[in-house]
Amino acid sequence: MLVNVALVLGTFLFMEGVAWFTHKYVMHGFLWSWHHDHHNHHKGFFEINDLFAVVFALTAIGLIGTGVAYPELGFLTWIGAGVTLYGFFYFVFHDIIVHRRVKVKLDTSGRYMQRIMRAHYIHHKVHTKEGAEAFGFLYAPKKYDRSVKERKAESKSV
Repeated sequence: MLVNVALVLGTFLFMEGVAWFTHKYVMHGFLWSWHHDHHNHHKGFFEINDLFAVVFALTAIGLIGTGVAYPELGFLTWIGAGVTLYGFFYFVFHDIIVHRRVKVKLDTSGRYMQRIMRAHYIHHKVHTKEGAEAFGFLYAPKKYDRSVKERKAESKSV
Protein backbone atom coordinates (compact mmCIF):
# COMPACT_ATOMS: atom_id res chain seq x y z
CA MET A 1 0.00 0.00 0.00
CA LEU A 2 2.78 2.47 0.90
CA VAL A 3 4.57 1.69 -2.34
CA ASN A 4 1.41 2.51 -4.29
CA VAL A 5 0.98 5.82 -2.44
CA ALA A 6 4.65 6.60 -3.09
CA LEU A 7 4.18 5.82 -6.80
CA VAL A 8 1.17 8.16 -7.03
CA LEU A 9 2.85 11.01 -5.13
CA GLY A 10 6.22 10.51 -6.83
CA THR A 11 4.60 10.53 -10.25
CA PHE A 12 2.59 13.64 -9.32
CA LEU A 13 5.81 15.47 -8.39
CA PHE A 14 7.67 14.14 -11.43
CA MET A 15 4.86 15.37 -13.69
CA GLU A 16 5.69 19.00 -12.90
CA GLY A 17 9.08 18.41 -14.53
CA VAL A 18 7.44 16.62 -17.45
CA ALA A 19 4.95 19.48 -17.82
CA TRP A 20 7.72 22.12 -17.65
CA PHE A 21 9.79 20.28 -20.28
CA THR A 22 6.76 19.71 -22.51
CA HIS A 23 5.65 23.33 -22.17
CA LYS A 24 9.08 24.75 -22.98
CA TYR A 25 10.33 22.37 -25.68
CA VAL A 26 7.18 20.89 -27.22
CA MET A 27 4.43 23.51 -26.77
CA HIS A 28 6.83 26.38 -27.46
CA GLY A 29 8.72 24.18 -29.89
CA PHE A 30 7.60 21.87 -32.66
CA LEU A 31 3.93 21.82 -31.54
CA TRP A 32 3.52 25.60 -31.29
CA SER A 33 0.76 25.10 -33.89
CA TRP A 34 -1.31 23.48 -31.11
CA HIS A 35 -0.32 25.98 -28.40
CA HIS A 36 -0.38 29.35 -30.16
CA ASP A 37 -4.12 29.92 -29.72
CA HIS A 38 -3.62 29.70 -25.97
CA HIS A 39 -1.32 32.74 -26.10
CA ASN A 40 -3.52 34.71 -28.49
CA HIS A 41 -7.16 35.76 -28.50
CA HIS A 42 -9.50 33.24 -30.07
CA LYS A 43 -13.22 32.63 -30.32
CA GLY A 44 -14.99 29.88 -28.45
CA PHE A 45 -14.47 27.93 -25.27
CA PHE A 46 -12.16 25.24 -26.64
CA GLU A 47 -8.62 25.75 -27.88
CA ILE A 48 -6.42 23.61 -30.10
CA ASN A 49 -4.13 23.69 -27.05
CA ASP A 50 -6.65 21.42 -25.28
CA LEU A 51 -5.27 18.57 -27.39
CA PHE A 52 -2.36 18.41 -24.92
CA ALA A 53 -4.84 17.50 -22.16
CA VAL A 54 -6.19 14.75 -24.41
CA VAL A 55 -2.67 13.37 -24.97
CA PHE A 56 -1.92 13.33 -21.23
CA ALA A 57 -5.34 11.81 -20.44
CA LEU A 58 -4.79 9.05 -23.00
CA THR A 59 -1.36 8.42 -21.47
CA ALA A 60 -2.92 8.06 -18.00
CA ILE A 61 -5.71 5.83 -19.32
CA GLY A 62 -3.15 3.66 -21.11
CA LEU A 63 -1.04 3.29 -17.97
CA ILE A 64 -4.03 2.46 -15.77
CA GLY A 65 -5.52 0.07 -18.34
CA THR A 66 -2.22 -1.74 -18.83
CA GLY A 67 -1.71 -2.04 -15.08
CA VAL A 68 -5.19 -3.50 -14.62
CA ALA A 69 -4.98 -5.85 -17.63
CA TYR A 70 -1.55 -7.22 -16.71
CA PRO A 71 -1.23 -7.77 -12.94
CA GLU A 72 2.56 -8.13 -13.20
CA LEU A 73 2.53 -4.49 -14.42
CA GLY A 74 0.11 -3.36 -11.71
CA PHE A 75 2.48 -0.57 -10.67
CA LEU A 76 1.54 1.21 -13.91
CA THR A 77 -1.97 1.70 -12.51
CA TRP A 78 -0.55 3.80 -9.69
CA ILE A 79 1.72 5.75 -12.02
CA GLY A 80 -1.35 6.44 -14.18
CA ALA A 81 -3.18 7.60 -11.06
CA GLY A 82 -0.34 10.06 -10.36
CA VAL A 83 -0.58 11.42 -13.91
CA THR A 84 -4.36 11.76 -13.42
CA LEU A 85 -3.93 13.54 -10.08
CA TYR A 86 -1.50 15.99 -11.66
CA GLY A 87 -3.94 16.57 -14.52
CA PHE A 88 -6.71 17.35 -12.04
CA PHE A 89 -4.58 19.89 -10.16
CA TYR A 90 -3.38 21.36 -13.45
CA PHE A 91 -6.97 21.78 -14.63
CA VAL A 92 -8.06 23.46 -11.40
CA PHE A 93 -5.06 25.81 -11.35
CA HIS A 94 -4.65 26.59 -15.02
CA ASP A 95 -8.15 26.49 -16.46
CA ILE A 96 -10.28 27.43 -13.44
CA ILE A 97 -8.12 29.71 -11.30
CA VAL A 98 -5.79 31.44 -13.78
CA HIS A 99 -7.75 31.55 -17.04
CA ARG A 100 -11.26 31.43 -15.50
CA ARG A 101 -12.51 29.08 -18.22
CA VAL A 102 -14.86 27.63 -15.61
CA LYS A 103 -16.41 30.21 -13.30
CA VAL A 104 -15.81 29.12 -9.70
CA LYS A 105 -14.99 31.51 -6.88
CA LEU A 106 -11.82 30.41 -5.11
CA ASP A 107 -9.57 32.22 -2.65
CA THR A 108 -6.32 33.02 -4.44
CA SER A 109 -4.90 35.47 -1.92
CA GLY A 110 -2.30 33.12 -0.47
CA ARG A 111 1.38 33.66 -1.18
CA TYR A 112 1.77 30.38 -3.10
CA MET A 113 -1.23 31.08 -5.32
CA GLN A 114 -0.11 34.65 -5.96
CA ARG A 115 3.36 33.43 -6.95
CA ILE A 116 2.27 30.80 -9.43
CA MET A 117 -0.44 33.05 -10.87
CA ARG A 118 2.06 35.89 -11.34
CA ALA A 119 4.52 33.55 -13.04
CA HIS A 120 1.82 32.33 -15.40
CA TYR A 121 0.68 35.86 -16.23
CA ILE A 122 4.30 36.81 -16.96
CA HIS A 123 4.50 33.76 -19.23
CA HIS A 124 1.44 34.99 -21.13
CA LYS A 125 2.85 38.47 -21.72
CA VAL A 126 4.63 36.88 -24.69
CA HIS A 127 2.35 36.00 -27.60
CA THR A 128 4.98 34.29 -29.72
CA LYS A 129 6.80 30.97 -29.76
CA GLU A 130 10.05 32.50 -28.49
CA GLY A 131 10.86 34.73 -25.55
CA ALA A 132 8.54 33.35 -22.87
CA GLU A 133 9.63 32.44 -19.36
CA ALA A 134 8.06 30.60 -16.41
CA PHE A 135 7.07 27.29 -17.99
CA GLY A 136 5.96 25.52 -14.80
CA PHE A 137 2.34 25.02 -13.85
CA LEU A 138 2.22 24.16 -10.14
CA TYR A 139 5.62 25.50 -9.10
CA ALA A 140 7.21 28.89 -9.64
CA PRO A 141 10.56 30.13 -8.29
CA LYS A 142 10.58 32.69 -5.50
CA LYS A 143 11.56 35.40 -7.99
CA TYR A 144 7.85 35.55 -8.88
CA ASP A 145 6.85 36.54 -5.34
CA ARG A 146 5.59 40.05 -4.94
CA SER A 147 8.31 42.38 -3.74
CA VAL A 148 8.27 43.77 -0.19
CA LYS A 149 7.49 47.17 -1.73
CA GLU A 150 4.42 45.75 -3.53
CA ARG A 151 3.17 44.04 -0.35
CA LYS A 152 3.58 47.24 1.69
CA ALA A 153 1.73 49.28 -0.94
CA GLU A 154 -1.06 46.72 -0.98
CA SER A 155 -1.40 46.66 2.82
CA LYS A 156 -1.57 50.49 2.92
CA SER A 157 -4.37 50.54 0.39
CA VAL A 158 -6.52 48.11 2.42
